[in-house]
Amino acid sequence: MFASRATHVELSGIRKMFEAAPPGAINLGLGEPDFQPPAHILDALEHAVRTGMNKYGPTGGLPELRAAVAERLSKYAPVKPDQVLITTGATEGLASAMQTLVDRGDEVLTPDPGFVLFAPHITLANGTPVFYRVRKEDEFQPRIEELNELVTSKTKAIIVNSPANPTGGVLDRNAIKEIVALAEDNDLLIISDEVYEPFVYEGRHETFLGRYDKVVYVNSFSKIFSMTGWRLGYVAAPPEIIKNLAKISYYLIACPPTPTQVAVLAGLRGPQDFVTKMVNEFGKRREIVVDALNRIKGLDCPWPKGAFYVFPSFDFDLTSEALAMKILAAGVICTPGSAFGPGGEGHLRLSYANSRENLVKGIGLLAGVAESLA
Repeated sequence: MFASRATHVELSGIRKMFEAAPPGAINLGLGEPDFQPPAHILDALEHAVRTGMNKYGPTGGLPELRAAVAERLSKYAPVKPDQVLITTGATEGLASAMQTLVDRGDEVLTPDPGFVLFAPHITLANGTPVFYRVRKEDEFQPRIEELNELVTSKTKAIIVNSPANPTGGVLDRNAIKEIVALAEDNDLLIISDEVYEPFVYEGRHETFLGRYDKVVYVNSFSKIFSMTGWRLGYVAAPPEIIKNLAKISYYLIACPPTPTQVAVLAGLRGPQDFVTKMVNEFGKRREIVVDALNRIKGLDCPWPKGAFYVFPSFDFDLTSEALAMKILAAGVICTPGSAFGPGGEGHLRLSYANSRENLVKGIGLLAGVAESLA
């Protein structure tokens, strides 16, 4: 009855935990800021809706928004509006990139552990995901010699994600330089997911944009303006790639929603202090969470350099899914590390995009589960 593409992918482990959660559970599983968008963005959305901006728009996005995104990215590299495509979230941008650039039999290097959508997007494009490990002992930087060993004549692209979901790892300048050299030597595309770009707590964000002429840069407004439900993102790439991406995007979504684009444009043109305050607050929560987790016997939590996740390892004699289910029964949603690939086994992912009160309470409940297993 079902097409093979539907049976070759599974429901994400994040959604499985979320849907199994009892009422009132503390949610440390879903990665979205617990803030509301700034008032001037909300006002712009209301004004757009009330003044008739409710019609179809251009497939590539409103020209004014594409220009504003190009201007925003100019701090990293010269970007023109025709190098920008507005998408319905980074998810659609990533999916469209796979559908546009990956053919049957192509191999795509993707991180393990890595974001739950990467490998299924490759599979749905009839490509083959080839996993490269990122490890706690390496601060979640890939080992370039391992990447070289994974490249074959079938390798088409490498997916990178910094700051990273689920690990909170941040690629440093040297890692980026080495990955770019690998891509140049093997004529690979680099698909760079940088949706957590502002959320860096040590050092600064390093981007792939402008470092190589075959970069597909993916970003989103979901995190920076705390509007995950609005589903708006963008891709920046060479014009020829954008032209073909737009073709695929049209057949998936026709066009991105008009009112939200108008509101996001107001966000880009308005004050940016909201983002700064949110990142500062997440930095304080990060300290609370890491300190609390490292007091729990059986857990070891490295300091995440970016995003808003911690990825502690554990030494209990059970799988990460079994541990996450025990924690869920205690009233806390978290995500088993195995949801992000085999390399995530032995870990949990917790989001600190929740109130300080809920973080303290949730980790207290988690500590009770850990105590019962000691």
